[in-house]
Amino acid sequence: MSEKLQHSFQKLYNYLQNFPLEDRFKGMDPFDGLNSPIISKTFFGKSRLLRLIWIQFFKRSPISFRKLALIRPGYNPQALGLFISAYCILYKNHQREDDLRSIKFLLEKIKHSKIEGYSGACWGYNFNWQARAFYQPKNTPMIVPTTAVFNGLMDAYELLEEQEILDLALSTGQFILNDLNRTYEGDNFAFSYSPIDKAVVYNASLMGSKVLSRIYHYTQNEDLLPIINASAQFCVNHQQDDGHWTYGAKPYHQWIDNFHSGYNLECLSDVARFTDSNQFFQIIEKGFKFYCETFFDKIGRSKYYSKKTYPIDINNPAQLLSVTATLNKKLEHEKLINNVLAWTIDNMQDDKGYFYYRQYAKYTNKINYIRWSQAWMFLGMAKYLYEINE
Repeated sequence: MSEKLQHSFQKLYNYLQNFPLEDRFKGMDPFDGLNSPIISKTFFGKSRLLRLIWIQFFKRSPISFRKLALIRPGYNPQALGLFISAYCILYKNHQREDDLRSIKFLLEKIKHSKIEGYSGACWGYNFNWQARAFYQPKNTPMIVPTTAVFNGLMDAYELLEEQEILDLALSTGQFILNDLNRTYEGDNFAFSYSPIDKAVVYNASLMGSKVLSRIYHYTQNEDLLPIINASAQFCVNHQQDDGHWTYGAKPYHQWIDNFHSGYNLECLSDVARFTDSNQFFQIIEKGFKFYCETFFDKIGRSKYYSKKTYPIDINNPAQLLSVTATLNKKLEHEKLINNVLAWTIDNMQDDKGYFYYRQYAKYTNKINYIRWSQAWMFLGMAKYLYEINE
């Protein structure tokens, strides 16, 4: 399988290399429907229901109507952060000058997309986002894209050792500490998704804990430890007896899905690693057992939900690669990983090299999404193939 994975990754790498640097990391997104002026600049955009219907149509349709809707490709900060982390891994292993050029190009884009007016550096999405729990206007700072950018910046600093990069990365801690809302249960609490909501989404809150733990690793600021522990423990307390988490705390967030479960495990593992703690070991082991036994079937398909296979989303095998690399479980679960990768490469990678978005029971959505599909798979494969756990 290593040879097949290497070949698959090289196809994706070559596909990206075919584009000029200016266009290589620009693209469409499953959630960018509200960027259309047809809805954003008309009375239709004032209706929450119509925004939900519109965004779901663009997300689910196997045919892209974005050109007709005047939606243009763009740079998504989360994708930029994911690509930085991946290219840092590649440059450490191959020392290719073009990979270094990509890193420096991405860093410039990150610096220029930082959102001003908050306590620290932060980033959002390049589209308006209507979810069931809240509406987030374009460029609202959110913890999920901010975490991807933070990780990319820290990886770039460890490679380039430029103080400006470290200073920018460390300042994200102030955004998390001062601008995100908190939901308390006793002494523990969850971070909100953004400064304008109070939603409790476990993977999002844990990303805040993860960022602060990596900052602690560099600064040794002891004041961060009780905050890291309290926010991580909040989510740990919501793990169920069989090892699963629901997506969030609200009644309409009670689904159990694949890649968000992987995010939880990866974040907790990083919190433990960066704070030099083993307090979450049993939690992670129980959660990882549920994750492996629940979300992948015998033929290698990555199930989306705990009790439902479809849609098969490309983010799921990408996260399997990432979480097994982070938890140092690659050898232990090699058979599972090989099975999932073989099916994914055979069924969801285009001959041109890019990966499809989703497969449903009766059709495959083959639209090329730069953030959701290519960035996540690019990073997952790079971590699995080349990253060495220290």
